[in-house]
Amino acid sequence: MRRADKVIISCAVTGAIATPSMSPYLPLTPRQIAESAIGAAEAGAAVLHLHARDPEDGRPLQDPELFRQFLPEIRDRCDAILNITTGGGLGMSLDERLAPANWARPELASMNMGSFNFNIAGAGRKIDTFLHDWEQPYLARTTGNIMSNTFDQIERAMTEVGAHGTKFEFECYDVGHLYNLAHFADRRLIEPPFFVQAIFGILGGIGAEPENLMHMKATADRLFGDDYYLSVLAAGRHQFPFVTMGAILGGHCRVGLEDNLYLGKGQLAESNAAMVTRIRTILTELSLDIASADEARAMLGTKGAGNVGF
Repeated sequence: MRRADKVIISCAVTGAIATPSMSPYLPLTPRQIAESAIGAAEAGAAVLHLHARDPEDGRPLQDPELFRQFLPEIRDRCDAILNITTGGGLGMSLDERLAPANWARPELASMNMGSFNFNIAGAGRKIDTFLHDWEQPYLARTTGNIMSNTFDQIERAMTEVGAHGTKFEFECYDVGHLYNLAHFADRRLIEPPFFVQAIFGILGGIGAEPENLMHMKATADRLFGDDYYLSVLAAGRHQFPFVTMGAILGGHCRVGLEDNLYLGKGQLAESNAAMVTRIRTILTELSLDIASADEARAMLGTKGAGNVGF
């Protein structure tokens, strides 16, 4: 693993996991997404991971027109690296998932590195009343859905999106996903440095146990040596302890309202900026320096904000 002098903070501004009934602070409209993203960047996030949602009811959507309504404003008002999802939402086709990144040609795009059971139905069982009709069925059907990322799908996504000079945030939900990444690296479909996002605590993926983080890091060290940067995220209550542990180990971190809605027990986060501020404070107290957006660009080797398609 490449040990950087400074920690890259990524912020997942909104995503396909949380629904509007879970938190009134989840950004849904293009205006809300833009303001929340810019606030996170001002608080210290060097990378902004971005999904889009239906502005009427908040369901995850991959319509490039929605991305068009917030990406240029975020680019113009902050210097963060904009990271577009290719995961999209559960049940979407690969064409739908790739459409925003193929249009936007961003510096960075997420890339799920394997198929797995992605079960978030438990979150729905904690909600007494849903605001929108789509939410309960969307969450409940994850007991029978597979997050599909076959080798053919991954290769197509890498080839199409990578043709624009876009680099990837490789999302690895289990140890086998690291070996999948090594397979594509060995075939030279991707080039180092690899930005590996190790994800813990999603039911169906690797659990949020400290020993698992050490195992993921040790495996990635064997597979990639100094050719990768490790970033860590964990779902829900595990987020802040896990990302702190990852940073102490010499890695980077991701927080944000896609993966966790709380600052502490029973305390909903009122903004992405609040979450970035919290982790930045923790890391600073540990004498860890925070990377600027341009420092993150230099580490990850992205093409620069002036070379995107929006």
